[in-house]
Amino acid sequence: MTAHAGTTGIANLEGHTDFDITWPWARPEGLRAGSTAVLRVKDEALSMPWVLPPLLRAMDHVLVVDNGSTDGTPDVTAATASEAGLAHKLTQTSYPFAVARAGAEHRAVHELSVHSLSYFYNWCFAQVGTRYSFKWDGDMVLTAEGEASLADLAWQVGDVQSIIRVPRHGLYLDSRTPSRGWLDLGLRNAEEWGFPIGPDFVFTKAFEWEVRTTPKPVISIGLPHGLCVELKYLDGDEFAHWTDPASFATSYRNKRKRREWQVFNSLNDGVVPEGVHEIVAPDGVHVVDHVTREWLPRAPRPLEVGTVVTSDDVR
Repeated sequence: MTAHAGTTGIANLEGHTDFDITWPWARPEGLRAGSTAVLRVKDEALSMPWVLPPLLRAMDHVLVVDNGSTDGTPDVTAATASEAGLAHKLTQTSYPFAVARAGAEHRAVHELSVHSLSYFYNWCFAQVGTRYSFKWDGDMVLTAEGEASLADLAWQVGDVQSIIRVPRHGLYLDSRTPSRGWLDLGLRNAEEWGFPIGPDFVFTKAFEWEVRTTPKPVISIGLPHGLCVELKYLDGDEFAHWTDPASFATSYRNKRKRREWQVFNSLNDGVVPEGVHEIVAPDGVHVVDHVTREWLPRAPRPLEVGTVVTSDDVR
């Protein structure tokens, strides 16, 4: 894919011209100052009321790309932004093609197909009009501290060739007990999420998933732990975007997914793994609100987090 990055865009193999990619830096209007969070979502209606408000407050703009949701995610997204008084910061669009799941399915799809992860990601980020972008997931919730930190950082990075690592911690939820959750601090995860928009920072096909190219040298800024949680639903299918979760056990690259698979299944079996904290919120308070507004912001710093995982290991 990188061989095409210096041109004005990419045409897909299937000939869907409405979904050809035009690089945003090649458009006549160019790029404006600021940062945009890009969410690629499918069936995230449960999470969006927690994800969007702090993200909209922290970012100059938020772009949500829906990929075939059946649970009303676009309607919930619009309603959440409106209720927060921040609808002017939100843009929604849709990508109608089935996208290959990570792993073997991804490997079998040509990178210039509309079904390719790398093509899908390049298309999504080609919709950005600002000079900087954040690759955000539809289940990632900023804490009160994280919102302030990201808002302070977002306006500073627009003209700097730097990447931002955003640590996040799995927060496992059971819909039957909204006041209780399990926060995994046994895994140290600091994946690269913030990137400039430009020809040096495009997506290419890697062995099991897409990878964003970065020039060398490049400034890398790591945010502290405790600023973001990733919602995991114990009664949901948290691994639907993978061809075969059994592959987690055989690939070094899947260290983070192995941990998530272990925690997910252990909690469903009634066992709390080492490094996982069971948290009970006060009466009438949802555990997501309690963890992000009270528990994590008040936890002693530096936050005690477990085994180191580099960005090369995570997915």
